[in-house]
Amino acid sequence: MGTCGHSTPFTYGREGCVSSWGDRTAVPLAGVVLLLGGALSPSTAQISFGPVGEGPSTYTSGYDRSFIREWQANPPKGYPTLSKANLAPTKAAIARYEEIVAKGGFPLVPDVELEPGASDPAVGVLRLRLMRSGDLTEESGYPDHFGSDLDAAVKRFQASNGLAPTGMVDKRTVAALNVPSEVRLAQLKTNFERLTDLTKIVAKRYVLVNIPAAQVETIENNAVVTRHSGVVGKPDRPTPLLRSTITDLAFNPMWTLPPTVIKEDLIPKGRDMQQKGESVLVKFGIDAYEGGKKLDPQSIDWSGAQPTRLSYRQAPGKENPLGFLKINFANSSSVYMHDSPKESLFGRNFRAASSGCVRVQNIEQLAAWLLTGQGTADQVEHIKESGQTKTVRLKKPVPLYFAYVTAWATPDGVIQFRPDIYLKDGVGEVAAAY
Repeated sequence: MGTCGHSTPFTYGREGCVSSWGDRTAVPLAGVVLLLGGALSPSTAQISFGPVGEGPSTYTSGYDRSFIREWQANPPKGYPTLSKANLAPTKAAIARYEEIVAKGGFPLVPDVELEPGASDPAVGVLRLRLMRSGDLTEESGYPDHFGSDLDAAVKRFQASNGLAPTGMVDKRTVAALNVPSEVRLAQLKTNFERLTDLTKIVAKRYVLVNIPAAQVETIENNAVVTRHSGVVGKPDRPTPLLRSTITDLAFNPMWTLPPTVIKEDLIPKGRDMQQKGESVLVKFGIDAYEGGKKLDPQSIDWSGAQPTRLSYRQAPGKENPLGFLKINFANSSSVYMHDSPKESLFGRNFRAASSGCVRVQNIEQLAAWLLTGQGTADQVEHIKESGQTKTVRLKKPVPLYFAYVTAWATPDGVIQFRPDIYLKDGVGEVAAAY
């Protein structure tokens, strides 16, 4: 049975995209950009970290929820994940964490939400935790005060753990801070082996989906051309690891519902709606077929066995979860990459919300890059606006890798961690808690 790579029209998965600090003014920063080795999106202004060690009465900060959505939906380019240049830094990170473990590891940060300007005993523990990991390099004359030095350190930590760098210590940030150093060390060792194997096979021009990061990279000559926010499979419907080749692009495609979605989403929803006198097929514009013959949606008894024998298709349009583009590649799991009409999903910290395939933010950019030499961004935009159904076969198929990398380091010395969403690292649930 195949899987379908999106949140269906019937269920949209787990929420959890923002913290609960309320509306504030966005404070993006240049330092995090340097940490990631990339640039912020054009709509995000840059500021400096500010002086170290300011006193309690001199510092204010804040952000609004739109900053989280913007950061997660439009990540900086950064460094390629599957680069041989990351092997030595990752090996050095292992040695560093061995030293951290030998010295007693990380202190447990209290489950207290903190923001810049706050004074609390928990701030002192937070300072010690960030000094142990190297995110904070200098002690403060105000150890229990959340000043600009700590704000910058929290943002560094958040960015290198896949969280929007708000500076606010919310529940997700506390959970990430409290992953034990022994666990991080084990993850680094496991992922060093993964990286060693993967860097042996990657091509000069390829697409990577790093599943735990829920991000898509286009790579050319060991440099990131574009980086996209993605939505990957839920833990109970995981996106598979695979190595394939992108062969064609289906613009404004018909959606044929795969078996998993039919069984786990469509039929249960059909039963519920039938009890209310409604039709799931009519509501979502889906057609049912039996032996190639289109059926009257009102003739289907969702409480019986008939729905399991039918096939279902949805025409292109605003309700179609594939959006305007489906990217095809051979694989045994019946998954694909595609656009999404639900753009709000891309702005969440937690983006494991599909049924196995991968939604891609700003997929027009990806399509234009895949069509290099045979199509332009303007042509892609024209097809999108026209609504024309068209399949374009790539003259030069592009290698594709769905990988699972949760811990690595880059040439600038920054150590990156991502949630172990499918518990593949063998370290328990603590590394998946954020």
